Amino acid sequence: MRFADRIDKLPPYLFVGISRKIAEKSAQGIDVISFGIGDPDRETPGHVLDALDAGARKAPNHRYPESEGLPEFRKAVTDWYYRRFGVTLDPETEALSLIGAKEGIGHAALCFIDPGDIALVPDPAYPVYEIGTMFAGGDVYRMPLREENGFLPDFASIPSDVANKAKILWINYPNNPTGAIADRAFFARAIEFAKSHDIALLHDACYTEVTFDGYVAPSLLEVDGAMDVGMEFHSLSKTYNMTGWRIGMAVGNAEMINALMRVKSNLDSGAPQAVQEMAIEALATSDEWIARNNAGYQHRRDRVVESLRGIGLEAVAPKAGLYIWTPVPPGYDAATFTELLLEERDIVVTPGSGYGESGEGYIRLSLTIDDERMEEGLARLEGWKIPPPPA
Repeated sequence: MRFADRIDKLPPYLFVGISRKIAEKSAQGIDVISFGIGDPDRETPGHVLDALDAGARKAPNHRYPESEGLPEFRKAVTDWYYRRFGVTLDPETEALSLIGAKEGIGHAALCFIDPGDIALVPDPAYPVYEIGTMFAGGDVYRMPLREENGFLPDFASIPSDVANKAKILWINYPNNPTGAIADRAFFARAIEFAKSHDIALLHDACYTEVTFDGYVAPSLLEVDGAMDVGMEFHSLSKTYNMTGWRIGMAVGNAEMINALMRVKSNLDSGAPQAVQEMAIEALATSDEWIARNNAGYQHRRDRVVESLRGIGLEAVAPKAGLYIWTPVPPGYDAATFTELLLEERDIVVTPGSGYGESGEGYIRLSLTIDDERMEEGLARLEGWKIPPPPA
Protein backbone atom coordinates (compact mmCIF):
# COMPACT_ATOMS: atom_id res chain seq x y z
CA MET A 1 0.00 0.00 0.00
CA ARG A 2 1.39 3.42 -0.99
CA PHE A 3 0.52 6.54 0.98
CA ALA A 4 0.79 10.16 -0.12
CA ASP A 5 4.15 11.83 0.48
CA ARG A 6 2.47 14.29 2.82
CA ILE A 7 1.80 11.47 5.28
CA ASP A 8 5.53 10.75 5.51
CA LYS A 9 6.21 14.46 6.02
CA LEU A 10 3.55 14.80 8.70
CA PRO A 11 5.01 14.97 12.23
CA PRO A 12 3.06 13.45 15.10
CA TYR A 13 0.69 16.04 16.53
CA LEU A 14 2.47 17.56 19.51
CA PHE A 15 -0.12 16.70 22.14
CA VAL A 16 -0.43 13.07 21.01
CA GLY A 17 3.13 12.55 22.22
CA ILE A 18 2.33 14.18 25.55
CA SER A 19 -0.68 11.92 26.03
CA ARG A 20 1.45 8.86 25.31
CA LYS A 21 4.03 9.86 27.92
CA ILE A 22 1.29 10.26 30.51
CA ALA A 23 -0.14 6.85 29.57
CA GLU A 24 3.26 5.16 29.90
CA LYS A 25 3.78 6.56 33.39
CA SER A 26 0.22 5.74 34.44
CA ALA A 27 0.72 2.15 33.29
CA GLN A 28 3.56 1.97 35.81
CA GLY A 29 1.21 3.10 38.57
CA ILE A 30 2.74 6.58 38.71
CA ASP A 31 0.49 9.60 39.26
CA VAL A 32 1.44 12.14 36.62
CA ILE A 33 0.26 15.74 36.79
CA SER A 34 0.01 17.39 33.40
CA PHE A 35 0.50 21.07 32.68
CA GLY A 36 0.75 20.14 29.01
CA ILE A 37 -2.50 20.69 27.12
CA GLY A 38 -4.56 23.90 27.03
CA ASP A 39 -8.01 22.39 27.61
CA PRO A 40 -10.16 24.27 30.16
CA ASP A 41 -10.98 22.07 33.14
CA ARG A 42 -14.10 24.03 34.07
CA GLU A 43 -17.64 23.29 32.94
CA THR A 44 -19.49 25.10 30.20
CA PRO A 45 -21.88 27.63 31.84
CA GLY A 46 -25.23 26.13 32.80
CA HIS A 47 -27.33 28.58 30.80
CA VAL A 48 -25.32 27.64 27.70
CA LEU A 49 -25.91 23.94 28.29
CA ASP A 50 -29.63 24.66 28.68
CA ALA A 51 -29.62 26.18 25.20
CA LEU A 52 -27.93 23.06 23.82
CA ASP A 53 -30.53 20.83 25.45
CA ALA A 54 -33.36 22.87 23.96
CA GLY A 55 -31.71 22.99 20.54
CA ALA A 56 -31.09 19.24 20.49
CA ARG A 57 -34.84 18.64 20.76
CA LYS A 58 -35.74 20.72 17.71
CA ALA A 59 -36.42 18.51 14.72
CA PRO A 60 -34.84 20.87 12.14
CA ASN A 61 -31.56 20.63 14.05
CA HIS A 62 -31.44 16.89 13.39
CA ARG A 63 -30.72 17.49 9.72
CA TYR A 64 -27.59 18.62 7.88
CA PRO A 65 -26.57 22.17 8.79
CA GLU A 66 -25.40 24.70 6.22
CA SER A 67 -21.65 25.23 5.91
CA GLU A 68 -21.86 28.98 6.46
CA GLY A 69 -23.81 28.57 9.71
CA LEU A 70 -27.23 29.65 10.92
CA PRO A 71 -28.12 33.25 10.09
CA GLU A 72 -28.92 33.73 13.78
CA PHE A 73 -25.46 32.51 14.77
CA ARG A 74 -23.70 34.78 12.28
CA LYS A 75 -25.79 37.70 13.52
CA ALA A 76 -24.84 36.86 17.13
CA VAL A 77 -21.18 36.84 16.09
CA THR A 78 -21.33 40.21 14.36
CA ASP A 79 -23.31 41.72 17.25
CA TRP A 80 -20.65 40.46 19.65
CA TYR A 81 -17.88 41.94 17.51
CA TYR A 82 -19.63 45.31 17.58
CA ARG A 83 -20.16 45.20 21.36
CA ARG A 84 -16.67 43.97 22.10
CA PHE A 85 -14.48 45.70 19.51
CA GLY A 86 -16.66 48.37 17.93
CA VAL A 87 -16.30 46.58 14.58
CA THR A 88 -19.27 46.58 12.19
CA LEU A 89 -19.61 43.41 10.10
CA ASP A 90 -22.22 42.12 7.66
CA PRO A 91 -23.48 38.79 9.02
CA GLU A 92 -24.42 37.65 5.51
CA THR A 93 -21.01 38.09 3.89
CA GLU A 94 -18.39 38.79 6.56
CA ALA A 95 -18.97 36.04 9.14
CA LEU A 96 -18.79 32.26 8.96
CA SER A 97 -19.29 29.44 11.46
CA LEU A 98 -16.44 27.00 12.05
CA ILE A 99 -16.26 23.55 13.62
CA GLY A 100 -13.84 25.08 16.09
CA ALA A 101 -11.18 27.58 15.08
CA LYS A 102 -8.70 24.75 14.40
CA GLU A 103 -10.85 23.53 11.51
CA GLY A 104 -11.01 26.95 9.89
CA ILE A 105 -7.29 27.58 10.40
CA GLY A 106 -6.46 24.22 8.88
CA HIS A 107 -8.68 24.81 5.84
CA ALA A 108 -7.57 28.41 5.26
CA ALA A 109 -4.43 27.46 3.33
CA LEU A 110 -6.58 25.72 0.72
CA CYS A 111 -8.10 29.12 -0.09
CA PHE A 112 -4.80 30.81 -0.94
CA ILE A 113 -1.91 28.37 -1.35
CA ASP A 114 -1.01 26.62 -4.60
CA PRO A 115 1.97 24.23 -4.77
CA GLY A 116 5.17 26.20 -4.32
CA ASP A 117 3.52 29.24 -2.74
CA ILE A 118 4.81 30.52 0.59
CA ALA A 119 3.06 31.07 3.91
CA LEU A 120 4.74 33.32 6.46
CA VAL A 121 4.37 31.53 9.79
CA PRO A 122 5.50 32.61 13.27
CA ASP A 123 8.09 30.49 15.03
CA PRO A 124 7.20 29.31 17.66
CA ALA A 125 3.53 28.89 16.74
CA TYR A 126 0.41 26.78 16.89
CA PRO A 127 1.40 23.83 14.64
CA VAL A 128 -1.73 23.94 12.46
CA TYR A 129 -0.57 27.06 10.55
CA GLU A 130 2.33 25.05 9.13
CA ILE A 131 0.48 21.76 8.72
CA GLY A 132 -2.35 23.41 6.76
CA THR A 133 0.22 24.94 4.43
CA MET A 134 1.86 21.57 3.89
CA PHE A 135 -1.48 19.94 3.08
CA ALA A 136 -2.05 22.61 0.42
CA GLY A 137 1.35 21.92 -1.16
CA GLY A 138 2.90 25.18 -0.03
CA ASP A 139 6.17 26.06 1.64
CA VAL A 140 6.63 27.75 5.02
CA TYR A 141 8.92 30.65 5.79
CA ARG A 142 9.33 30.82 9.55
CA MET A 143 9.37 34.24 11.20
CA PRO A 144 11.34 33.97 14.46
CA LEU A 145 9.59 35.41 17.52
CA ARG A 146 12.35 36.69 19.80
CA GLU A 147 11.95 37.63 23.43
CA GLU A 148 13.97 40.81 22.89
CA ASN A 149 11.37 41.92 20.31
CA GLY A 150 8.39 41.14 22.53
CA PHE A 151 7.78 37.92 20.59
CA LEU A 152 6.60 39.95 17.57
CA PRO A 153 7.77 39.12 14.02
CA ASP A 154 10.19 41.52 12.35
CA PHE A 155 8.65 42.12 8.93
CA ALA A 156 11.67 44.13 7.76
CA SER A 157 13.88 41.05 8.10
CA ILE A 158 11.83 38.99 5.62
CA PRO A 159 13.74 38.81 2.31
CA SER A 160 11.97 40.66 -0.49
CA ASP A 161 11.89 37.60 -2.77
CA VAL A 162 10.16 35.63 -0.02
CA ALA A 163 7.69 38.41 0.73
CA ASN A 164 6.81 38.79 -2.95
CA LYS A 165 6.14 35.06 -3.28
CA ALA A 166 4.15 34.78 -0.06
CA LYS A 167 0.37 34.37 -0.18
CA ILE A 168 -0.44 34.20 3.55
CA LEU A 169 0.82 35.94 6.68
CA TRP A 170 -0.20 34.31 9.97
CA ILE A 171 -0.24 36.26 13.23
CA ASN A 172 -1.64 35.29 16.64
CA TYR A 173 -2.16 37.70 19.57
CA PRO A 174 -2.56 37.14 22.45
CA ASN A 175 -0.01 34.55 21.46
CA ASN A 176 0.14 30.82 21.92
CA PRO A 177 2.60 29.62 23.17
CA THR A 178 4.51 32.71 24.35
CA GLY A 179 1.69 34.69 26.00
CA ALA A 180 2.86 37.83 24.17
CA ILE A 181 0.43 40.61 23.32
CA ALA A 182 0.28 43.04 20.40
CA ASP A 183 -1.08 46.57 20.11
CA ARG A 184 -2.87 48.34 17.27
CA ALA A 185 0.41 49.81 16.02
CA PHE A 186 1.72 46.29 15.38
CA PHE A 187 -1.49 45.35 13.58
CA ALA A 188 -1.11 48.49 11.45
CA ARG A 189 2.40 47.39 10.45
CA ALA A 190 1.13 43.93 9.58
CA ILE A 191 -1.65 45.41 7.43
CA GLU A 192 0.79 47.70 5.62
CA PHE A 193 3.16 44.78 4.98
CA ALA A 194 0.33 42.57 3.71
CA LYS A 195 -0.98 45.26 1.38
CA SER A 196 2.44 46.10 -0.03
CA HIS A 197 3.05 42.45 -0.97
CA ASP A 198 -0.54 41.41 -1.86
CA ILE A 199 -0.71 38.92 1.02
CA ALA A 200 -3.73 37.59 2.90
CA LEU A 201 -3.41 38.53 6.58
CA LEU A 202 -4.83 35.82 8.85
CA HIS A 203 -5.14 36.50 12.57
CA ASP A 204 -5.76 33.80 15.16
CA ALA A 205 -7.52 35.76 17.91
CA CYS A 206 -8.73 32.87 20.07
CA TYR A 207 -7.31 34.25 23.31
CA THR A 208 -8.53 37.86 23.24
CA GLU A 209 -11.03 37.25 26.05
CA VAL A 210 -8.64 35.52 28.47
CA THR A 211 -6.86 38.54 29.94
CA PHE A 212 -5.45 39.69 33.26
CA ASP A 213 -4.42 42.79 35.20
CA GLY A 214 -6.98 44.98 33.44
CA TYR A 215 -5.56 44.33 29.98
CA VAL A 216 -8.06 44.49 27.08
CA ALA A 217 -6.92 42.80 23.88
CA PRO A 218 -7.68 44.47 20.54
CA SER A 219 -8.95 42.87 17.35
CA LEU A 220 -7.04 43.15 14.09
CA LEU A 221 -10.27 44.36 12.51
CA GLU A 222 -10.32 47.50 14.67
CA VAL A 223 -7.41 48.90 12.64
CA ASP A 224 -7.89 50.88 9.42
CA GLY A 225 -7.32 48.79 6.31
CA ALA A 226 -7.73 45.42 8.02
CA MET A 227 -10.93 44.58 6.13
CA ASP A 228 -9.08 45.03 2.82
CA VAL A 229 -6.70 42.12 3.46
CA GLY A 230 -7.68 40.47 6.74
CA MET A 231 -9.60 37.55 8.15
CA GLU A 232 -9.75 36.82 11.87
CA PHE A 233 -10.38 33.46 13.52
CA HIS A 234 -12.07 33.24 16.89
CA SER A 235 -13.40 30.52 19.11
CA LEU A 236 -15.74 29.98 22.03
CA SER A 237 -13.51 27.22 23.39
CA LYS A 238 -11.29 29.14 25.79
CA THR A 239 -13.63 32.02 26.66
CA TYR A 240 -16.63 29.88 27.69
CA ASN A 241 -15.01 26.49 28.46
CA MET A 242 -16.43 24.96 25.28
CA THR A 243 -13.52 23.04 23.72
CA GLY A 244 -15.56 19.86 23.46
CA TRP A 245 -18.41 21.47 21.53
CA ARG A 246 -16.25 22.53 18.57
CA ILE A 247 -17.63 25.90 17.60
CA GLY A 248 -15.86 29.00 16.37
CA MET A 249 -16.05 31.66 13.69
CA ALA A 250 -14.14 33.47 10.98
CA VAL A 251 -14.85 37.13 10.25
CA GLY A 252 -13.41 39.75 7.95
CA ASN A 253 -12.97 40.48 4.25
CA ALA A 254 -16.03 39.20 2.36
CA GLU A 255 -14.07 37.63 -0.52
CA MET A 256 -11.86 35.75 1.93
CA ILE A 257 -14.86 34.58 3.95
CA ASN A 258 -16.54 33.39 0.75
CA ALA A 259 -13.45 31.44 -0.29
CA LEU A 260 -13.31 29.66 3.06
CA MET A 261 -17.04 28.93 2.90
CA ARG A 262 -16.59 27.34 -0.54
CA VAL A 263 -13.77 25.13 0.74
CA LYS A 264 -15.80 24.12 3.77
CA SER A 265 -18.93 23.39 1.77
CA ASN A 266 -16.96 20.78 -0.16
CA LEU A 267 -15.23 19.22 2.84
CA ASP A 268 -17.62 19.41 5.80
CA SER A 269 -21.32 19.82 6.51
CA GLY A 270 -21.04 22.68 8.99
CA ALA A 271 -21.31 22.92 12.76
CA PRO A 272 -24.35 21.18 14.32
CA GLN A 273 -27.20 23.67 14.61
CA ALA A 274 -27.91 22.85 18.24
CA VAL A 275 -24.28 23.69 19.02
CA GLN A 276 -24.66 26.96 17.13
CA GLU A 277 -27.70 27.76 19.25
CA MET A 278 -25.75 27.15 22.44
CA ALA A 279 -23.03 29.40 21.01
CA ILE A 280 -25.58 32.17 20.50
CA GLU A 281 -26.40 31.92 24.20
CA ALA A 282 -22.70 31.88 25.11
CA LEU A 283 -21.99 35.06 23.14
CA ALA A 284 -24.63 36.83 25.27
CA THR A 285 -22.89 35.79 28.51
CA SER A 286 -22.25 38.65 30.90
CA ASP A 287 -18.90 40.35 31.24
CA GLU A 288 -19.09 39.58 34.95
CA TRP A 289 -19.06 35.83 34.29
CA ILE A 290 -16.02 36.18 32.02
CA ALA A 291 -14.25 38.31 34.62
CA ARG A 292 -14.85 35.68 37.30
CA ASN A 293 -13.59 32.94 35.03
CA ASN A 294 -10.45 34.93 34.22
CA ALA A 295 -9.88 35.72 37.89
CA GLY A 296 -9.52 32.01 38.52
CA TYR A 297 -6.94 31.73 35.76
CA GLN A 298 -5.10 34.77 37.07
CA HIS A 299 -4.80 33.12 40.49
CA ARG A 300 -3.33 30.04 38.81
CA ARG A 301 -1.00 32.19 36.74
CA ASP A 302 0.36 33.87 39.84
CA ARG A 303 0.83 30.58 41.68
CA VAL A 304 2.64 28.90 38.78
CA VAL A 305 4.92 31.89 38.20
CA GLU A 306 5.71 32.05 41.92
CA SER A 307 6.64 28.36 42.02
CA LEU A 308 8.76 28.49 38.87
CA ARG A 309 10.68 31.47 40.20
CA GLY A 310 11.14 29.58 43.45
CA ILE A 311 13.18 26.88 41.69
CA GLY A 312 15.22 29.43 39.77
CA LEU A 313 13.37 29.79 36.46
CA GLU A 314 12.88 33.25 34.94
CA ALA A 315 9.10 33.01 34.61
CA VAL A 316 7.14 36.07 33.48
CA ALA A 317 3.45 36.58 34.26
CA PRO A 318 1.63 37.11 30.92
CA LYS A 319 -1.21 39.61 30.55
CA ALA A 320 -3.28 37.20 28.47
CA GLY A 321 -3.72 33.58 27.46
CA LEU A 322 -3.63 30.30 29.30
CA TYR A 323 0.09 29.56 29.28
CA ILE A 324 3.33 30.32 31.09
CA TRP A 325 6.29 30.42 28.68
CA THR A 326 9.56 30.28 30.51
CA PRO A 327 13.23 29.70 29.64
CA VAL A 328 14.81 26.44 30.79
CA PRO A 329 17.87 26.58 33.06
CA PRO A 330 21.28 27.23 31.45
CA GLY A 331 22.82 24.09 30.01
CA TYR A 332 19.50 22.39 29.29
CA ASP A 333 17.53 22.21 26.09
CA ALA A 334 13.73 22.10 26.04
CA ALA A 335 13.40 18.34 25.54
CA THR A 336 15.98 17.43 28.19
CA PHE A 337 14.43 19.66 30.83
CA THR A 338 10.95 18.41 29.96
CA GLU A 339 12.15 14.83 30.44
CA LEU A 340 13.81 15.78 33.73
CA LEU A 341 10.53 17.18 35.10
CA LEU A 342 8.72 14.02 34.07
CA GLU A 343 11.31 11.64 35.53
CA GLU A 344 12.12 13.47 38.77
CA ARG A 345 8.85 15.29 39.56
CA ASP A 346 6.24 13.31 37.59
CA ILE A 347 5.14 16.55 35.97
CA VAL A 348 4.37 16.98 32.26
CA VAL A 349 5.08 20.28 30.49
CA THR A 350 5.37 21.03 26.78
CA PRO A 351 8.83 21.56 25.26
CA GLY A 352 9.00 24.86 23.40
CA SER A 353 10.82 23.17 20.53
CA GLY A 354 7.55 21.41 19.72
CA TYR A 355 6.25 24.76 18.46
CA GLY A 356 9.20 25.49 16.19
CA GLU A 357 12.95 25.96 16.14
CA SER A 358 12.73 29.34 17.88
CA GLY A 359 10.88 27.70 20.75
CA GLU A 360 14.05 25.88 21.72
CA GLY A 361 15.19 26.83 25.19
CA TYR A 362 11.65 27.29 26.57
CA ILE A 363 8.89 25.22 28.11
CA ARG A 364 5.15 25.92 28.20
CA LEU A 365 2.89 25.25 31.16
CA SER A 366 -0.89 25.38 30.79
CA LEU A 367 -3.17 26.92 33.40
CA THR A 368 -6.07 24.61 32.52
CA ILE A 369 -5.63 22.25 35.43
CA ASP A 370 -7.97 22.18 38.41
CA ASP A 371 -6.77 24.00 41.51
CA GLU A 372 -6.23 20.89 43.66
CA ARG A 373 -4.12 19.11 41.05
CA MET A 374 -2.26 22.32 40.28
CA GLU A 375 -1.33 22.80 43.92
CA GLU A 376 -0.20 19.19 44.16
CA GLY A 377 1.96 19.66 41.07
CA LEU A 378 3.47 22.88 42.39
CA ALA A 379 4.18 21.19 45.73
CA ARG A 380 6.34 18.71 43.82
CA LEU A 381 8.41 21.63 42.57
CA GLU A 382 8.78 23.51 45.84
CA GLY A 383 12.20 22.95 47.35
CA TRP A 384 13.40 21.01 44.32
CA LYS A 385 17.00 21.69 43.43
CA ILE A 386 17.48 21.45 39.70
CA PRO A 387 20.46 19.15 39.09
CA PRO A 388 23.40 20.23 36.96
CA PRO A 389 22.78 19.74 33.24
CA PRO A 390 24.14 16.60 31.62
CA ALA A 391 27.69 16.91 30.38
